[in-house]
Amino acid sequence: MARTMVMVLALFLAAAGGLQADELKNLLTGTAAETQAPAEKVITTRSSTQNDRNIRQRLDQIFSELDALRDIEISVSNGVVTLKGEVDSVASETKALQFTRQVEGVVEVVNELTVNRDLSDRLSFTWQKIVNMARSLAAQLPLFVLALLLLVMFWMLGGWIRERESLFLRVSPNPFIAGLLGQIAHLVFILAGVIVALVLVDAAPVIGTILGAAGIVGLAVGFAVRDTVENYIASILLSLRNPFEVNDLVDIDGHEGNVARITSRATILISLDGNHIRIPNALVFKAVITNFTRNPERRFHFKAGIDTAEDLLAAQALALETLKATPGVLTDPRPLAVIEALGDSNVLLGIYAWVDQRRFSFPKVRSEAIRRIKEAFDDAGIVMPEPIYKLRLIEKDSHKSVPVKKSVDANAGDVKDVKDVSAEHALERKVLEDQAQGDGENLLTKNARQEL
Repeated sequence: MARTMVMVLALFLAAAGGLQADELKNLLTGTAAETQAPAEKVITTRSSTQNDRNIRQRLDQIFSELDALRDIEISVSNGVVTLKGEVDSVASETKALQFTRQVEGVVEVVNELTVNRDLSDRLSFTWQKIVNMARSLAAQLPLFVLALLLLVMFWMLGGWIRERESLFLRVSPNPFIAGLLGQIAHLVFILAGVIVALVLVDAAPVIGTILGAAGIVGLAVGFAVRDTVENYIASILLSLRNPFEVNDLVDIDGHEGNVARITSRATILISLDGNHIRIPNALVFKAVITNFTRNPERRFHFKAGIDTAEDLLAAQALALETLKATPGVLTDPRPLAVIEALGDSNVLLGIYAWVDQRRFSFPKVRSEAIRRIKEAFDDAGIVMPEPIYKLRLIEKDSHKSVPVKKSVDANAGDVKDVKDVSAEHALERKVLEDQAQGDGENLLTKNARQEL
């Protein structure tokens, strides 16, 4: 804020000074601004002493009206003007040359002027210019103060409007967009105040200079922080139309996890392993996003191989019957058991079924379905051949016994946990804990329109 006020103050000082600012530059640098070269003149074939006398008289009349040019000696011959003498500054020298070239009939100007470098004269000249500038600034001071007060008033009014969050929430229900609109409104009021103040101090031409400089600076800054600006714009677009919500299970270009939040720079995911994944919003906006949570009904599938000698229809019917009896498997949409491929030693059955993720755990239901179908095939005597070959080496020593497969007694509690297919919420709780420990910035909102 303080830096901005200093810049605005310096701008108004330059504008209020008007021509005096240019004079101060001449005093400090000892140079004058380049003037545009006059249009080319046609040199007449007629020349006379009378014409030379008229040129000299006209220049004498002009120079006699200006204190800085009175001591210049003028001589004219055939339209060629020679200027001799001493002037107080480079600006006076440039002015004399400019006036001379503008007089009709002048063919060429020979500059033999010298700038007075005497220390006492330069100090006197500089002091007089400073006094004149101070008087001019003092005369314009009330107008300048009024312009500054107007600027402050516009600044405060814009800040007051920016704090009216409810007003911008009516335009956009997204808090981030509402805050952005408030900042834009504040900036518009500041620019309006600057324009009004510059017009009041009669410095309207400075507006074009400011806009041009702002465009150049904005272009340079844009190239310097291109990635940051791209991520910020992407965050605005993502918050306008949310492709996902907090705790949605998504896959963003191979990065899978639950959505924790969207900041102004990145999208934060918590992976299924509990790790934080930070993806720049520019990549998220352009990425292929798979949202597993947007549709609560999700289909799983797996393959089961059976022997080529088995009754395929009976195996399919048994698989469907087992799927329908599995907890968590939906009857609508209906489960499927189709023949997918004929292998060298088996036939592959494709098993498909749907799960309501709001009530049941997707991986648990899939695991339970695989286990039940495997048990059903075993009970029915349906052979599920292994796609490998076993080689047994029998030793001649008859005293060594063949190892016997031991049965494993499972704990009743563990068996119950395995068969439990209720929905898991551990990852959702981690997301909520992350939000509680974070900085509070989250651009996701349930009030925004969502992409279907």
